[in-house]
Amino acid sequence: MNSNTVRMPARRIAATAAATLLAAGPAVLAGAVPAHATGDEGKASAAVLRTQLDVGLLNKTVHVPLKATLNEVQAPKSAEKTALSVRLDGVEQGKPISILQADVATAKATTDQHKAEARSNLAHAKIHVPGLPLLSLIEVEQVTSKAVCEAGKQPVAESNVLGAVTVLGKKVTLTAGGVTKVDVPGVGEVSLTLSKTHTTSKTAAAAALELKVSVNPLELNVAEVDGVVALAEASCTAPAGAPKPAEDKPAAEQPADKPAANEVQAQSAGEPEQQNLAETGGSSTTPFIAGGAVLLLGLGGGALVLARSRSRG
Repeated sequence: MNSNTVRMPARRIAATAAATLLAAGPAVLAGAVPAHATGDEGKASAAVLRTQLDVGLLNKTVHVPLKATLNEVQAPKSAEKTALSVRLDGVEQGKPISILQADVATAKATTDQHKAEARSNLAHAKIHVPGLPLLSLIEVEQVTSKAVCEAGKQPVAESNVLGAVTVLGKKVTLTAGGVTKVDVPGVGEVSLTLSKTHTTSKTAAAAALELKVSVNPLELNVAEVDGVVALAEASCTAPAGAPKPAEDKPAAEQPADKPAANEVQAQSAGEPEQQNLAETGGSSTTPFIAGGAVLLLGLGGGALVLARSRSRG
């Protein structure tokens, strides 16, 4: 039977396909992945002082919130301020209340694709609350905190309290990892937590000192002050990191001694692919022997039929 269909050899098909892929460019070979990808930067923040206090007034049935923050920064930034005053209606005859006085009060935060870092430092500082203008809530020589979050590494949070600490006029000895309570009759109670830190797989946070305050000054129109004061805060979140550029990979690289898939198909049409015949007890000549046996059997059957037809004639 004649046919007008022209079949291209499998080896030539393979060569044509490879040439087409190479002409398509690296984007196709790499699966259309961009050559360069950038990771997200992390986060970092720091603050020297943070207050969340509720001030109850003596001659009014009202409470005035006192929320103040000194040198709160978010990366990339740094700040320095050594005095903070606030003004509360109905407190201390309308005069500004000095919350913090310090010789040094700095906060710094930085980030890039590899690391996020925050630091805070407070030295020779006095903290006041409304109703106690002549008595410091706390006095410290130096407190510091640091939080470092690097891509691919465990975040680190550190804080230190250096030198003496005085609370409501009393010198105290702080216990690492514990809570120290100071009770002054007629004034109030303060609970201090030293070097409070927390880390996860991607975040870190530290506060050198955290004070829970409950005082009842009964002066300057202030009945009570309750809340939290934190000194030297630092926190960070690790960046995703900058991944390595995607490398262009040749399409369907195969060892030289192993034919490509389309070449194997070409062999199956004319040259049977060699298999591991040891498992079946055969050898590489087994297909030829089997084919010859079938051919001889067919020829023998044909000769027998021809001989019978002649004998009948």
